[in-house]
Amino acid sequence: MSGSNVGAVTTWSEFADAAPAIATIFTRRHVAAGNLCMLGTIRADGSPRISPIEPRIFEGELWIVGMPNTQKYRDLARDPRFCLHTATVDTMVTEGDAKLWGTVHDVQDRALHEGFAVALYEESGFDLRGEKFEPFYAADITSASAVEVKDDHMDVTIWKPGQKERVVRKH
Repeated sequence: MSGSNVGAVTTWSEFADAAPAIATIFTRRHVAAGNLCMLGTIRADGSPRISPIEPRIFEGELWIVGMPNTQKYRDLARDPRFCLHTATVDTMVTEGDAKLWGTVHDVQDRALHEGFAVALYEESGFDLRGEKFEPFYAADITSASAVEVKDDHMDVTIWKPGQKERVVRKH
């Protein structure tokens, strides 16, 4: 796990099974925003960086992939920790909102890359077939939370590996 001491990690499939409420909100917001999320990384000087990204779920994993040679990928190469936030445009958060925390690791598997590129093309028409992906980051999820506003309260659902989701209600 890239030398990081962040505790237990989990794949997207494991996360979705263990934290279905948060996974549902994340997926709903991810799709509604055209796959757009905001990625938090750590700059070389230790300050935070926020970057737009279109992560994809493919073969049971959450992939943090995009244009190579960008600062966000340099950040992740140096420090694999991230926060991924669903793009929120509604200040009332009527459709919910979710955040995932974790680390990434680079997966260099040509057959996987080819399958990903084909699936991306079939889904979006964006053609990266035949391209080499460096890096190709899989996300290991170390915790997550989601917010939903209901009636007169807000529910904050929190999850960590090995635990059940728990809800904190705020009035």
